Amino acid sequence: MHEQAPAGTPSSDAALAPPHNRTFDELEVGDRATLQRMLGVEDIRLFAVLSGDAEPQTAERPSGDGQGDGGVIAHGMWAASLVAALLGTRLPGPGTRYVSQALRFLAPVRVGDTLTVEVAVTARDPAQRRVRLSCRALNQAQAAVFEGEAEVVAPERRIARSRATLPEVRVHGASDGAQRLLDHVRPLGPVRMAVVHPCDALSLRAALEARAAGLIDPVLVAPRARLEAAADDAGLDLAGIEIEDVAHSHAAAVRAAELAAAGEVEALMKGSLHTDELLAAVLPSAAGLRTKRRVSHCFLIETPAYPRPFVITDAAINIAPTLEEKADIVRNAIDLAHAIGVDDPRVAILAAVETVNPRMVATLDAAALCKMAERGQITGGVLDGPLAFDNAVSAAAARIKGIESAVAGRADILVVPDLESGNMLAKQLEFMGDAISAGIVLGARVPIVLTSRADPHEARMAACALAVLLAHRYRNAPP
Repeated sequence: MHEQAPAGTPSSDAALAPPHNRTFDELEVGDRATLQRMLGVEDIRLFAVLSGDAEPQTAERPSGDGQGDGGVIAHGMWAASLVAALLGTRLPGPGTRYVSQALRFLAPVRVGDTLTVEVAVTARDPAQRRVRLSCRALNQAQAAVFEGEAEVVAPERRIARSRATLPEVRVHGASDGAQRLLDHVRPLGPVRMAVVHPCDALSLRAALEARAAGLIDPVLVAPRARLEAAADDAGLDLAGIEIEDVAHSHAAAVRAAELAAAGEVEALMKGSLHTDELLAAVLPSAAGLRTKRRVSHCFLIETPAYPRPFVITDAAINIAPTLEEKADIVRNAIDLAHAIGVDDPRVAILAAVETVNPRMVATLDAAALCKMAERGQITGGVLDGPLAFDNAVSAAAARIKGIESAVAGRADILVVPDLESGNMLAKQLEFMGDAISAGIVLGARVPIVLTSRADPHEARMAACALAVLLAHRYRNAPP
């Protein structure tokens, strides 16, 4: 009896050889082959596109891993397709022709389940080169998912094919992440937010739109005359809006920090002043807003090219962070991931390469951060690095380079080496990848919304929603 090694087994030279088939004459009763496959959200989406069955089945089971709806189950034929993969690539392999297949489905397959599928030769018909094989699949709990039988015509000659990495297929649909975020936080109720020097139409309109959306109760901190002039020019109504009249933008930043330190507002939002001017009022110890953490910035990004929202950090505050500062940058990003419902985020520490190079500081820092996580100095997430960007977001790229990692190909957080690389990455995604981003500053006693004049409406609303989410979280767990 012959047994095929499971997919991905690199225990011998044979495992590295080009895949080949087994001819009818080489097959014996008892020969078997197995493969393992985890069901992801993208598998369900892609099956829906290919089959036309766009209505996923659901089961009453809550999600707890932040990776999608744990109650969604796969169509039974998705699992059955794994039998076809085994027969066509492993046993008998290339050249096999299907005759029939009959399966009994015994249990649902949910998002996150890992199936072990096995086929085994049970009978041979030399006259027609037909082979019957038993088929079964077990999930990670060793519960039977399906069982049955297939009949094929086995190849009569040897066929060897070179190994190939399948291309990644991603389903691009309408982006609704910003709206889902707004819908999630709106029931929490608005928070008082100091909007610092919103003396142009864009920043003032953003504050009023966030108020109209039920996200914030704004306190406009700015010179009243300039504020009213900007409102008149833009046709905006300031009736019923609280205004803190100050002399200029610097005074606005200082006063907003005072309001936050006194607990009179629970969040800050940048208006038409420079980021440095706002942070200069927030960061001094005397302002009363510092914590033990380094202040850092996170972009929450959603792009059609990636199957889930993810975080890029730091792309706005820390120019060339040290190892110690990067540790806090990672901790802040993990806290944000927890706040949006990702319980154990996968953190990719980015560099230009995926190997440690003593001449590249980013790779040394990445290795050190991973060791810090291993020693419990950074908690709450799974870290890996150094990883090049392609390895962090593409499972195919990681496989090609032989990277085995819980993070590679499916990162939730991308930690960039410095501000320049992070800022360029985020803006490339926005302007060339149809991404929506929401920027937020963490590490202070209150969340700080940093907006850009180029930000679209959706990005501004999403950033306010993040601030609301964090402000409510800080009520019970101050940073």
